[in-house]
Amino acid sequence: MSSTSGTMGTTALAVANPWAVVPSLGNLDAYISAVNRLPMLTAEEEQEFARKFKDQNDLEAAGKLVLSHLRLVVSVSRKYLGYGLPHGDLIQEGNIGLMKAVKRFDPNQGVRLVSYALHWIRAEIHEYILKNWRMVKVATTKAQRKLFFNLRSMKQGFKDEADAETHRDTLTDAQIDVMARELNVKREEVIEMETRMSGGDVMLDPGPSDDGEDSFGPIAYLADATHEPTAELESRERDVLASDGISKALEALDPRSRRIVEERWLKVNDDGSGGMTLHELASEYGVSAERIRQIEVAAMKKMKKALSEYA
Repeated sequence: MSSTSGTMGTTALAVANPWAVVPSLGNLDAYISAVNRLPMLTAEEEQEFARKFKDQNDLEAAGKLVLSHLRLVVSVSRKYLGYGLPHGDLIQEGNIGLMKAVKRFDPNQGVRLVSYALHWIRAEIHEYILKNWRMVKVATTKAQRKLFFNLRSMKQGFKDEADAETHRDTLTDAQIDVMARELNVKREEVIEMETRMSGGDVMLDPGPSDDGEDSFGPIAYLADATHEPTAELESRERDVLASDGISKALEALDPRSRRIVEERWLKVNDDGSGGMTLHELASEYGVSAERIRQIEVAAMKKMKKALSEYA
């Protein structure tokens, strides 16, 4: 008995106030069913409500314009289900576009709201898809957006025309030429957009796998440690030691030891070769090559001590 009374109450409410029976998008089937039952406005009613909203800022009139066109949003949103995004979200974004259209609608232009609102509904849905279809934006310019939304449908048309034996996922050169010509873009742009749309997102940090073990994603080898504070301090210290520190350490050597170190380790000729060899230095100073090596070793130890004190 109570169930029957509830049904009768809903029916009475629908007759008395058809705008109050639209459920939330949480129950998508109930929402679609409800908006499809809402009455359409006649041209005269639409003009009346539009003028009330425009001239008197009558929000109730604006609400009636919006509610009477909710079925249009549902119809438009269905065309974008192929992008894998929730239907409820598409409808919600389309409703935002519808409300923008109602706000800007001018009844004096002599067009029906349905024609004017289509642009705004599609624009909001397009924006939502471009922001959420991939983590990385695939279309930023107007031409890229046009290519994005036409490439999928045109590619599907090519598939429908293909025989089972020749069915393929990638575009042929001839198909690319057709798309480029019809959409007035370059072949390279068609190829680039096709590549970007066919690629999937990769999780930078996949986290633990099903068996509880850590999974390694791109984040493991994409990390940039060059700007890590400790690394930057170490880099600066190396730079200081390589310039000022070396100069100070060389000043601690006698002239012969300093020249041997500079010739053996610091001198670079124009052709990329180093300085003098042990034998060349030995000949110049009139000693054995082994003696030059001993002087070099002693000088390096002295420089190392000076560098540690400088650091």
